[in-house]
Amino acid sequence: MSDAPPTSRADGVPTTWDAAASAHARWANGERQALDELVRVLTPVLWHTVRSYGLSAEAAQDVLQNAWLCLVRDPGQVRDSQAVTGWMMTTARRLAWRSTRTREIPVDELAPTAPVQLPTPEDAAIAGFEARRLWQAVSSLNARCQRLLRIIAFADRPDYAAFSAATGTPIGSIGPTRRRCLDKLRSLLEGASA
Repeated sequence: MSDAPPTSRADGVPTTWDAAASAHARWANGERQALDELVRVLTPVLWHTVRSYGLSAEAAQDVLQNAWLCLVRDPGQVRDSQAVTGWMMTTARRLAWRSTRTREIPVDELAPTAPVQLPTPEDAAIAGFEARRLWQAVSSLNARCQRLLRIIAFADRPDYAAFSAATGTPIGSIGPTRRRCLDKLRSLLEGASA
């Protein structure tokens, strides 16, 4: 494993995948706090990967906890720190898939839940309406679009090569597919507001 600092894009900002690889390498070499950084960096991407399987917030939390436990209980499973993101995404997807086979999820639990602090009840009502409208439109897209948009939308600096390796999607089709999915989502949202 390498202790090299994370590589970065042309603008000098490390990608999520590079930051995760760096944190994993430091953790594997005994730096305990690096695991906290690894969890902080990867959890948003993993959260949306798991939620794309239609799990409730509670079930998604359980799946994520189990995915992290898989890594922590047997850290030797990931020998190359550059592979940690793909390994975690694959593990989370498999656990999510298993979880969906045993649960029926009510439709109102499909939208991601996140604590939102808004200054007024009116603002909260408007934000809630807009969020429901958005996630209803997202849920009407096909499963491939839902997964792609959830993962790409919530990564700070999406790394298409790592995403391609983790999901089996050809790298050349990620951008065009994302564009088609966003166009369809925009059309659904504009049609709902007309």
